[in-house]
Amino acid sequence: MGLRLFCQCFLSYGVARHLGKALVLFLWMAVPAQAGEEAAADAPVTVLALGDSLTQGYGLPQQDGLVPQLRRWLAERDINAEVINGGVSGDTTAGGAARVGWSLTPEVDAMIVALGGNDLLRGIDPAVSRANLDTILAEAAERDVDVLLVGMRAPGNYGADYKAGFDAIYPDLAEKHGTLLAPDFFAGLGEGDPAALQRFFQGDGIHPNATGVARIVDGLGPHVAALIKAVK
Repeated sequence: MGLRLFCQCFLSYGVARHLGKALVLFLWMAVPAQAGEEAAADAPVTVLALGDSLTQGYGLPQQDGLVPQLRRWLAERDINAEVINGGVSGDTTAGGAARVGWSLTPEVDAMIVALGGNDLLRGIDPAVSRANLDTILAEAAERDVDVLLVGMRAPGNYGADYKAGFDAIYPDLAEKHGTLLAPDFFAGLGEGDPAALQRFFQGDGIHPNATGVARIVDGLGPHVAALIKAVK
């Protein structure tokens, strides 16, 4: 029996005289609020994917980029979300820090932060990258936006100290800000001979092809699903 029908029965049969009209009125008025809460629960979670060319979908048909493939991955699992492509080719952590304020529009419920690849390509001091990502996460916290921080792993060609300093950024900041963490953007590609993994990349050896993106999404998808669940 619906709550409104329940109240109507109370009113019709005079039960209100025993329980009090105020109680019945309270139950009656609770129905619109309850309906509003149910509608909010069914509304899609809006997720901003803040990133660089890896997020933007560089070199791929639009439907094969990371965000469209992630949207499909979520839809196939009946996860109600709208993912906004906030990827800018060539962007560094500094660029992300500069634009996060106006990128977090009021409708954004959660954010994926996948930045750092271009910092690595340019050999930027890990302390600088750390400070920029810290700024981004602090802005999200200020706006009460849940975050999934996606890590990058430094190659060994900058030396062991650089690699250790850079790789530590993501788990450290995730712990500091209490964000969800996907430790490695490329985890979905699996481990193995780097030469064998090149089949998942475009000719530049940097940006994944459509098959590579699909594998990356399979790796990131559960983390994104957890982010959306945290919002709900």
